[in-house]
Amino acid sequence: MKGVASRWLVPTLIATLTLLSAASLLAGSVWLAPGTVVSALADPAPSLARLLILEVRLPRLVLALLVGGILGLSGAVLQGLLRNPLAEPGLLGASSGASLGAVIALYYGFSASLALAVPLFGLVGALAAVGVAMALSRNGGTLSLVLAGVAVSTLAGAGISLALNLAPNPYAAYEIMTWLMGSLADRSWDHVVLAAPFVIVGAGLLLLTGRALDALALGERQAESLGIDVNRTRLLALAGTALGVGAATAVTGAIGFVGLIAPHLVRPLLGHRPGAALVPSALAGAAIVLVADLATRLLPGQTELRLGVLVSAVGAPFFLWLVLHVRRTGA
Repeated sequence: MKGVASRWLVPTLIATLTLLSAASLLAGSVWLAPGTVVSALADPAPSLARLLILEVRLPRLVLALLVGGILGLSGAVLQGLLRNPLAEPGLLGASSGASLGAVIALYYGFSASLALAVPLFGLVGALAAVGVAMALSRNGGTLSLVLAGVAVSTLAGAGISLALNLAPNPYAAYEIMTWLMGSLADRSWDHVVLAAPFVIVGAGLLLLTGRALDALALGERQAESLGIDVNRTRLLALAGTALGVGAATAVTGAIGFVGLIAPHLVRPLLGHRPGAALVPSALAGAAIVLVADLATRLLPGQTELRLGVLVSAVGAPFFLWLVLHVRRTGA
């Protein structure tokens, strides 16, 4: 039964993503009929519907797929690499580093003179944070890597708190807090062009770890006896996470729990093979972000709910359940 489920998992996820993508183009404060969307895309003549789809909803859709996909994929890789079901991309400091970089751009006013200053600084911050974590954990094992990531994340978090405490005016603090909540609103093709190359390269590096992760499930020594280069695998995972998750966080803000939840949704159907969970986890992560983004647009209220807030509100109870489940089963 599990083999049948695993065989149909990827096609089912792709079909789900297709339906969610179509809904993402239709839904919003202004609903569009399916015929209107098709005619607007087919007819090159300028129209309000065509402008809304091509310049507002389509880049938002593409970013949702990229961000959710890389978060789910990196979560699956890190859980396999660290052999820890509670591991997720923020553990290595990529998200915190990107957030700190973006906060620096906002705090010092670089975003006022350069439209893409926030994502650019965020990307640099993510790469720097993971680079420091890698340097601190060099010649160390898995525990050293986790401790280095926690240290870097804590340091970046302290920097963010300091910026909020010393913000020169309430508007600056509000701008920083708004960005930290995470959102796909008001994103353009410029953000897609900036993030997509790094996300794609990062995803490629992460996918190269699939065979090694299956061997690492037996332990590092057993994996090395099978010809697996553990250091190379660790480097691929860290570099892929830094590039992909760093770029994603840089353009959308902090979106937590997706990298934690997505692998756990698909792993029970795959026989708990870490390598087999990579692609399904990416698809599940993209679906989670798309559903959450649709919810932020459709939930009633004067102000659109931030994506990161909604995902955290759903992800936190799941995390608590997962902790209790791991403690109960010893898995």
